[in-house]
Amino acid sequence: MSRKVDEKIESLPVSLDRDAFLRTLLRELAGTLEQVVGMEDAQGFISVVGRTMGDHLNQDYKQALGTSSLDPEQIASVLVDLKRRIGGAFHIEDVTEQKIVLRNSCCPFGESVKGRRSLCMMTSNVFGSITADNLGYARVELRETIASGGRGCHVIVHLSPLDGGETDDTHEYFGGSDS
Repeated sequence: MSRKVDEKIESLPVSLDRDAFLRTLLRELAGTLEQVVGMEDAQGFISVVGRTMGDHLNQDYKQALGTSSLDPEQIASVLVDLKRRIGGAFHIEDVTEQKIVLRNSCCPFGESVKGRRSLCMMTSNVFGSITADNLGYARVELRETIASGGRGCHVIVHLSPLDGGETDDTHEYFGGSDS
């Protein structure tokens, strides 16, 4: 192939880079899973990956902080930081003994997340696994998500189980390697 052709091809206004490629890949993979196996199973597959990612990230942060366990304030800061590092715009709204409340105005998956609700299981599982590993339990509530058409994300990480009288659409996580 001639160098002239290579230069012409390289200068084309094609909006493709590694980040755009990987976001599109994830969007299409999630969409294919949702269509082929259904939303519930797609969320299940993505949950497995999210749990593994959460375990790795949790170990990285604990090692970097030189601690064997994180408290709720540290967990909230870690969750915000990890999302910041991958392009999200999370911030802490509140941290109490009962819950960590986070808001987000920019999804790390960008526009690719819209209409791909199964990708939200990545956030739920990363947040849930980190919290549960450090505190023994987490219940992640995705109250609003960009993927579902929201203007932002509103995520509540509950630090204690339901009292039995409540019902909601959350996901529970338990500490320990056997969870």
